[in-house]
Amino acid sequence: MPYGELKEAATAASLACPAWQQLLREQSAQAYFAQLDERVSAARQTQTVYPSQAQVFAAFEHTPLAHTKVVILGQDPYHQPGQAHGLAFSVPEGVKVPPSLRNIYKAIAHDDPEFVAPEHGDLQAWAAQGVLLLNTVLTVEHGKAHAHARWGWETFTDAVMARLNAHPEPIVFLLWGKHAQQKGQQITNQQHTVLESVHPSPLSAHRGFITCGHFAEANRVLSAKGRQTIDWQAVHRATTAQKQQRQQKLAL
Repeated sequence: MPYGELKEAATAASLACPAWQQLLREQSAQAYFAQLDERVSAARQTQTVYPSQAQVFAAFEHTPLAHTKVVILGQDPYHQPGQAHGLAFSVPEGVKVPPSLRNIYKAIAHDDPEFVAPEHGDLQAWAAQGVLLLNTVLTVEHGKAHAHARWGWETFTDAVMARLNAHPEPIVFLLWGKHAQQKGQQITNQQHTVLESVHPSPLSAHRGFITCGHFAEANRVLSAKGRQTIDWQAVHRATTAQKQQRQQKLAL
């Protein structure tokens, strides 16, 4: 069936979080979502669309609302083969680390000189700790950045931001660049903290992103508000542990 892939993906998503389950049910029942679903489903019939259908809602699978402590807001998925897997700024292990993510690693190293940047760009270890890696548009056409902008995804992620804003636990929002900062205007709950800087893209990172201090400040805020801090180094340790496991298997 050409249409209905997003509703199918929303239903099939492995969501352990009742709040995200409810949000997906509510949004997928609305008229705008049906139109969005039709456009994305039709696009997949004739074009290459990223990420895969199964990964469109991956951010919500990895980070339940109740565990969300930090939100990093991106624009739309990477648009080259093998890059997008449903988490903003993240790429699967084995894929070259994109320039923006390299600058994110540099910014963490500025805050923590002991930080060791991993050789990969898979940020699942952050998502597992409560870092919601959310793009404002969740699909894209191969080779065409922003191809699915204004298709309806912005309405969906507006609903996500509203749900985050209403969350009773304090959240730190890291908003990089004008696009994210405009979206962040929806965050009005004073218990949340909004940190803004230029985008980590090589085109703008030199204008203050590397030294913005967001990663140290996010943990300072979380600690002050009684929430567990984020171990940003976990992405490196996850790789080291995986290498050790592979070496152990080869030794058997």
